[in-house]
Amino acid sequence: MTGTQQRTPAAEVVARPGRWLALSVLVLAVLLVAVDATVLGLATPYISEDLKPSGTQLLWIGDVYSFVIAGLLVSMGSLGDRIGRKKLLLIGAVAFGAVSVLNSYATTPELMILARALLGVAGATLMPSTLALIRNIFHDPRERSLAVGIWGAMASAGAAVGPVVGGFLLEHFWWGSVFLINLPVMAILVVVGIKLIPESKNPVPGPWDLASVVLSLVGMIGVVYAIKEAAAHGFRWDVAVSAVIGVAALVAFVRRQLTLKSPLLDMRLFRNRGFSGAVLADLLTILGLAGLIFFLSQFLQLVQGRQPFEAGLAELPAAVGAVAAGLVAGVVARRFSVRAVVAGGLAAVGLALAALTTLSQSTGYPLLGAVLLVVGVGAGLSFTVTADVILSSVPKEQAGAASAVSETAYELGAALGIALLGSIVTGVYAGFTAPPGTPADVAAAAHESLGGAVESASGLPAAQAQELLTSAQTAFVDGLQVAAGVGAAVLLTTAVAAWFMLRGQSLES
Repeated sequence: MTGTQQRTPAAEVVARPGRWLALSVLVLAVLLVAVDATVLGLATPYISEDLKPSGTQLLWIGDVYSFVIAGLLVSMGSLGDRIGRKKLLLIGAVAFGAVSVLNSYATTPELMILARALLGVAGATLMPSTLALIRNIFHDPRERSLAVGIWGAMASAGAAVGPVVGGFLLEHFWWGSVFLINLPVMAILVVVGIKLIPESKNPVPGPWDLASVVLSLVGMIGVVYAIKEAAAHGFRWDVAVSAVIGVAALVAFVRRQLTLKSPLLDMRLFRNRGFSGAVLADLLTILGLAGLIFFLSQFLQLVQGRQPFEAGLAELPAAVGAVAAGLVAGVVARRFSVRAVVAGGLAAVGLALAALTTLSQSTGYPLLGAVLLVVGVGAGLSFTVTADVILSSVPKEQAGAASAVSETAYELGAALGIALLGSIVTGVYAGFTAPPGTPADVAAAAHESLGGAVESASGLPAAQAQELLTSAQTAFVDGLQVAAGVGAAVLLTTAVAAWFMLRGQSLES
């Protein structure tokens, strides 16, 4: 796919009336997904106290959404190309709102895991549809870069709004209320989107191959599950079976795509070095970030004793930095170069994570706030430019599939980050020694999770409870330090890889 092939005829560059209003509706869907992902971190201590999940169940509650959405994004992106991206977006928005209610009223860890999985099914319809519609609404490259920047900025704004609104709700209502904030956003999206968003799809789509859908889902979930379980509990026979099934399914998926006349995913897209480099950068960046972000809310609340609303406000610098960087990323990439912006952004995030290896219970907020701001700026620059590269590398008829690949990398990275880095935190944490005289049932609950330690310690004498909490909190911080070091190594390595893979890559002018 050459730059000449990607040029849009002059007639098509004519500004589409109402395109910015349409964009404002599309970013509501991004806000919907981003808010849901971030409020979970704040709600985790409350879910832990109320539903009493085991440590493994708590990780599943955190990452099953990403597992399912990663397994279905390519299939849903391809479905949108076929039946219409607007239609799929609106159906998904209604489903997302409805399943949010199930999340709110879950009464057991198992039901909560199921509800999060169903939310992943609905969420898989939203993100690729929004990016694909942007590709088809904005034909002018510079306008499209700005639109993608706004799209990314709204995702970051959702990351900011989620903790603040979620923190307010958690201090005044029960934990399930944080999922109900999806409903008004979904309602606005559907009502306004019906009128403002133009429909678009591949004019010659071909059939939707169900065998490929199954292979993609089985492959992604099998591989991610194997990695998660191996990281958390070591290599066992069931982990080996899951890995073999997952890899076999993915190999079969790729082989099938190469033989189909109308594949779910055109594997030839990966021959474009810029496309492949951008996808890899997305995946490894999120892998390095997601596990730490998932546990940072617990650190702010359960280690430093902040209230949920205060913890939400404490995380704002990351979102502010990402919003600001996302809005100017396209201009900066054209002024300098794509690889300089992406590699520089990744390196900044890596160095910020390296600073977290000095984290302690008494770490002051100025350091935390500065680290979060740098993380936000670096991620905002990188994600916005890589999304633009991915969209501009393919014909608009394949925008849904290409967007789905981008989002799959994002969600797979999130799932792997929570699985791998989260398992590092959990593994280090579980190794702490309970003080002598601690009842066996209290010690068992404390070793399951930090939330379990806080709850179980409440029934002990004050001195004994404080000793147990200090040991548990110290172990949790030790785990965060190790995970931060691993995350920093991943990000810095990715920065180097991006510098070489994105050589010569530029945004359309």
